[in-house]
Amino acid sequence: MSKNKQTQTINSKDLELANQFIEYLWLEKGLSQNTLTAYKTDINQFITHLNHNQLTILAVGADDIRLYLKCLAEQNIKARSAARKLSCLRKLYQYLLLEKITESDPTGIVDLPKVSKTLPKVLSESDVDLLLDAPVLEDDIELRDKAMLELLYASGLRVTELVGLTFEQINLRHGLIRVIGKGGKERLVPIGEVALEYVQSYLKNARPNLSKAANNTVFLSKRGVEMTRQTFWHRIKHYAIRAGVNAELSPHTLRHAFATHLVNHGADLRVVQSLLGHSDLSTTQIYTHVATERLQKLHKAHHPRAD
Repeated sequence: MSKNKQTQTINSKDLELANQFIEYLWLEKGLSQNTLTAYKTDINQFITHLNHNQLTILAVGADDIRLYLKCLAEQNIKARSAARKLSCLRKLYQYLLLEKITESDPTGIVDLPKVSKTLPKVLSESDVDLLLDAPVLEDDIELRDKAMLELLYASGLRVTELVGLTFEQINLRHGLIRVIGKGGKERLVPIGEVALEYVQSYLKNARPNLSKAANNTVFLSKRGVEMTRQTFWHRIKHYAIRAGVNAELSPHTLRHAFATHLVNHGADLRVVQSLLGHSDLSTTQIYTHVATERLQKLHKAHHPRAD
């Protein structure tokens, strides 16, 4: 058998295992399509590396995994991304062990790349006010955006949760949203009076003009269909420029602001964890560091004996 044919056989078998794993994640774990796509991309990259070195998923050891991480570093892949890729491979081998397809996990004794903890960039409360006041309410699209921005800041939703929001998930009478988050986890989030007011205004005055057809999605694009998260992210940047908000932005800017401002005003960390849908409190604790850093800066800037 030629080398090319052998490589093709390896590709086929490994891709089959990868597809089985992705299907397992979809059926058993209820992961979102975006997360599944990310897993598939990481595994395909790993398979490409293995094939190049004439290895297969079922015939690698810990040293081979370390070599893969070294190759990622040589390609200037950031430590955080490499750690995510290794975490994906660990889940893959845990699945293979569960299904008795393999008897060993080569990732088990491999250390995660050291990742420096970076604090999320957070808008000040005054910048949030400027951003939320930027849309022109007489325009249907901008009234929609106003409702979305207010709801995002009031609830701490992920952008994907916001654009995918359906009428079954939102209870306007009680001011609550039933969110289906990562891994199919469900949580109840209060809307808040201001956000509720703009959502109701959008539903009454703007949404009927965006689509006459039956559609279960709350926030519609100008074409009358569900918005993409990329489209809404562009809308956020558009309003930031209009409002003169020069702070660094990300798709989760208002989610981070929601959490940090709650902590700044004394909210219990367990409550914030529940509202954000974090499974681990340690993930939420980063917002206490953000709040502490802000207090230190304020102290240094304004206290007469800070220096």
